[in-house]
Amino acid sequence: MASELRTVLVVGTGLIGTSVALALRGHGVRVLLSDRDQGAMRLARELGAGEEWQPQPATAAGAGGADGVTGAGRVDLAVIAVPPAHVATELLALQRAGAATHYTDVASVKAVPIDGARRLGCDLGAYVASHPLAGRERSGPGAARADLFLGRPWALCPTPESSPETRAAVLRLVELCGANPVEVHADDHDRAVAVVSHAPHVTASAVAARLADASEVALGLAGQGVRDVTRIAGSDPGLWLGILAGNAAPVAEVLEAVSRDLSEAASALRALAGGDGTASGEITQLLKRGVAGHGRIPGKHGGPASSYVMVQVVIGDRPGQLAKLFQVCDEVGVNVEDVRLEHAPGLPLGIAEVSVQPDAAPVLTRALHERGWQVP
Repeated sequence: MASELRTVLVVGTGLIGTSVALALRGHGVRVLLSDRDQGAMRLARELGAGEEWQPQPATAAGAGGADGVTGAGRVDLAVIAVPPAHVATELLALQRAGAATHYTDVASVKAVPIDGARRLGCDLGAYVASHPLAGRERSGPGAARADLFLGRPWALCPTPESSPETRAAVLRLVELCGANPVEVHADDHDRAVAVVSHAPHVTASAVAARLADASEVALGLAGQGVRDVTRIAGSDPGLWLGILAGNAAPVAEVLEAVSRDLSEAASALRALAGGDGTASGEITQLLKRGVAGHGRIPGKHGGPASSYVMVQVVIGDRPGQLAKLFQVCDEVGVNVEDVRLEHAPGLPLGIAEVSVQPDAAPVLTRALHERGWQVP
């Protein structure tokens, strides 16, 4: 049975740390906050994420006090939300201070923190490394959301030394945050996130970097495609440098494979431009592999990928239009699987692309036409 958490210390009040704190506060957990950046911690407190932690001198743990904190300020669980390179030193300092009974971190790489903790002589029995697979392009406490982790995978990477009690405490954290726990070895985790997160970020940045010197004509022609590809490139470079440095070798391997594909595609296109019609086969194969890979991405709720039909609706850029569109869906019993907006440059309107089940598409299209909506 999962451990009960009454008090949690969150060290680091960035996007992830503050989101964890807000999620826990929503379940009545007392949350204490610590951050060297006083401005960030002040904002997190103003957002209702918790109260400032006042560390106490380490003493032998006693019985739980009236405030719900055991011993001399000891909390049930400490969540270390700092860059990967600093997790181990932070863990050691907290354990020496007797800050918590159990410890975890939420850094996006796992081998570096675990190896560092072992090298520094941390108590690995009281520590389970973890990583919530959730985030946003924006960083800092101002971007935090209590629902950031809902339905998202949360990797747990216990070591052989990790105690059952600590595993239970970290599992309870994941449950309170609404995420789905996935136990995985640290090395397997790092190789996996290199493929699905870290290398894609570098690739998106490389594409976005082409826009830095692009002509105004090119930027004026930018559509939803380039926005989709480069969306994550708007994240904090300093934060991502720390992530990439902590997972450098696995990310390099993926980027080298991507680079080979791109190099071969460029050569084929050069040949095609020179009149070699046979070169189109190489491009076609890469595009087909891309379709196959995209099709393997899990669908909603982590289940198998689903094939939806997209219903496009012209929508005015004014308050209440999306609500009216969703009301039509509700009236005819059509579930919206996904929705995306594309604005028309220079016009006060755009296109809402509503993804629905195939059998629901004609129902929704007919209902929208009957109510006066323009469906291209």
